[in-house]
Amino acid sequence: MNSAEKILVIDDEPSLRHLLNTILTDEGYLVDEAVNGAEGLKCLLQDTYSLILSDIRMPEMDGLEFIRQALVASPEQIIIMMSAYGSIDTAIECVKLGAYDYISKPFRPDDVILTVKKALERLKLQHENSQLRQRLCEQKVTTNIIATSPVMQQVLAKVATLAQVQSPVLICGETGTGKELIARALHEGSPRCSKPFIAVNCSAIATNLIESELFGHSKGAFTGANKAHAGLFAAANGGTLFLDEIGELPLDLQPKLLRVLQEGEIRPVGETKTRPIDVRIVAATARDLKLASNQGLFREDLFYRLAVVELNLPALRTRVEDISALCCHFLQRIATREKRSVPQLSKEAIAALQRYRWPGNVREMENVMEKMMIFHSSKQIELEYLPPEIIQQQPQGDIDAVVSGDNLSIKKAIAAIEQQYIKAAIQQTGGNRVQAAKLLEISLRSLHYKIKEYGL
Repeated sequence: MNSAEKILVIDDEPSLRHLLNTILTDEGYLVDEAVNGAEGLKCLLQDTYSLILSDIRMPEMDGLEFIRQALVASPEQIIIMMSAYGSIDTAIECVKLGAYDYISKPFRPDDVILTVKKALERLKLQHENSQLRQRLCEQKVTTNIIATSPVMQQVLAKVATLAQVQSPVLICGETGTGKELIARALHEGSPRCSKPFIAVNCSAIATNLIESELFGHSKGAFTGANKAHAGLFAAANGGTLFLDEIGELPLDLQPKLLRVLQEGEIRPVGETKTRPIDVRIVAATARDLKLASNQGLFREDLFYRLAVVELNLPALRTRVEDISALCCHFLQRIATREKRSVPQLSKEAIAALQRYRWPGNVREMENVMEKMMIFHSSKQIELEYLPPEIIQQQPQGDIDAVVSGDNLSIKKAIAAIEQQYIKAAIQQTGGNRVQAAKLLEISLRSLHYKIKEYGL
């Protein structure tokens, strides 16, 4: 028994409180006392107890009302009821309300000790099961996610915690940072994992169809509605609905989504009655929804309902420690799919990949690795195999050299950067100067002038 285990005794009889205090203290427990349910509730709100022993018949607040309010304040609290008016009806009512057990007065000290120890053993099992569920959740969360960097480890720790609650989650991050992967991890680590996970991109559905796609429609609701359609909310019932690009949801549909979040019900197109729905909503965006709401482009009340918990995903450029492992992961996956041996990355290639800014994040990296596998069959991927924009990413050491010593000319620095950008654009477009000019966002005439100026 843990000496830190604390028990609250609630009874209006001083002699009985004293007796129980003595019995429990002799067993090594810490004991607090309260004279009625109201005082006991105050103690519970101010402290944490492993177990509560409470009388049923008391003034001000009786034991039955105490159970009701105590389990609202602390749903996992173990409570044992006591009464001299023992009857099977009272015992059943206590258990129905959530009591762990029931002791009839008068009782023997050994009976009290045995009941308390059994209850605390149950508490220990609850804690062990909770820890096991948490570990299993963390394993599910990390199964398909490569994350060794501290910043991503923090994200995964949050995901493991959030998977156990039902609150909406708003995942924010640049395009390609893996928002759907994180949404799936939230679902797979949750009690809803055996139910559907439905992903929908709000920007990919035609505006005139999105309402019926999400909420469903009845037969004849509109032209072409030849049969009833359940909708994605109904398809995800009991599970998780992932709304990607939530910032693109039309303004006139946002009140309907707000109703789902507030009331837990939907109304299909063409119907007058609402239907209850049990869906956890996880939304994602690459936009600043707070700014959009300030500009009237997104409902402020919906933003605050979605952003009960906000999860910010880091850009790949801030996860340098993960880049090598991610590249190897993608190469392994592509090689398995194509039934080929897995190529290795040279040290120079890895260094270049780590210097690159990855504007398209993880999605861009996967694309690059697939190109490497398609166009190069060698056992090792060398630096020169990489796309020009990655090869020509200037190392920090070179930048430091430009600004060191007496070489502090801004004009020369700008010229050096311009040359790098022009070279990269020309190589990326296969020498097509018209496309290179568009990529650089300058006129073709300006590009010709700069190529001549720099002797490129």
